[in-house]
Amino acid sequence: MWDSREEGLRWLAQAEHDLSVAQLTLEAGYFSHCCFLCQQAAEKAVKAIAYALGERIVLGHSVSDLCKRYAARVAEFEPLIPRAGGLDLYYVPTRYPNGLPGGVPHSVFTERQATEAIDSAGRFLSLARVRFGGPRRQ
Repeated sequence: MWDSREEGLRWLAQAEHDLSVAQLTLEAGYFSHCCFLCQQAAEKAVKAIAYALGERIVLGHSVSDLCKRYAARVAEFEPLIPRAGGLDLYYVPTRYPNGLPGGVPHSVFTERQATEAIDSAGRFLSLARVRFGGPRRQ
C-alpha cells in the first residue's frame, strides 16, 4: 500500500545525502559540482514535502516552480522562492559547457557561489526536517 510519508522520507534521505556530498565538494574546491548538488538537494527536499502532502507523482526540476506549486499548502515556501530561483540557475550551467556563454563549468563557479548554495539548500532541508517532525539544522 502506498505510504506518502514514507516516500517523502526516502526523498528527504537522498536530499540529506546530496547536501552532505555538496559540503565535501565545497571543501575540496569543486564549486560547480557543489552548486549543482545543492540544487538537487533543495529539489528533493521540496519533493519530499510534496510527497508527504499526499502527492503520488511530483514532476519537474525547478525548485522555484515546485515551491510556487505548493506554496498555497506550505506557506513557508513563499519566502524561499528567491533562493529557489538562485539554485535553479545551477541546474544546467554547472554541468555543461554549452550552458555557459564561454568557459567551462569547473573554472567559472566560485567558492562564494558554492557557500551561498549550501546555505540556501540547507534552508530547504531544514524546512523538510521540520515538516517530518525532525529537528531544524543549519
